Amino acid sequence: MKARINEIFSSIQGEGLLVGRRQIFVRLTGCNLDCNYCDTPQSRDPAAGDEYSVEELYKAVINLLTPDFHSVSFTGGEPLLHADFLRTFIRKYNFKYLLETNGSLPDELAKISNLIDYASVDIKLPEHNSTNSWNSLFDREIESLNLLIDEGANIYCKLVIMPSTKIDTVEFIASKIHGEVSDSSNISLVIQPISPLDQWQNNEKIMFEISENAGKYMDVLVIPQIHKILKVR
Repeated sequence: MKARINEIFSSIQGEGLLVGRRQIFVRLTGCNLDCNYCDTPQSRDPAAGDEYSVEELYKAVINLLTPDFHSVSFTGGEPLLHADFLRTFIRKYNFKYLLETNGSLPDELAKISNLIDYASVDIKLPEHNSTNSWNSLFDREIESLNLLIDEGANIYCKLVIMPSTKIDTVEFIASKIHGEVSDSSNISLVIQPISPLDQWQNNEKIMFEISENAGKYMDVLVIPQIHKILKVR
């Protein structure tokens, strides 16, 4: 069994609740969405990267281990397009794992949801994606969150915002997660202002208002992309 992988590298996690942790990133190839803010557009090409067997990926990971290593991050693209490969790898090798997913493939997620330690579910706004019905997409993201909750994974939602993001849309998303995800009190919502941050000059008020309105329903944090501030991958 093989999967196409765009890149494998060691760096500092710059997003979400594991920010600051040293991870080995496995960026799998291909994505089923087409988000307009994507900062790794090369990973959407299903033909990009190189094919790796499970054993070849393990050797690449081992060669990147450092004393401060925390976990392996499966990212993309959309890593759940390779769920069977990931299941085989995770079952065979004993690391901690973070899955970074758009949450749109709950059936594929079910193959590994009981095997991962952490999950970041990237909730999309209506203006983020041009190829899917947003209501259907959000319903599938809710399904994925419930699946992860049931399996006991440590999860959080990530929501990328722009200066043009509508405050009431974010409030609706937070309220629906609160109302439809079991034990939603254990899920944090990480508001991620889009980079570069200079576009937020004179727009800081929007960040505060989005956080305040989402905070009526969920635990909220505002965390920018720290790795871009540090100028690392």
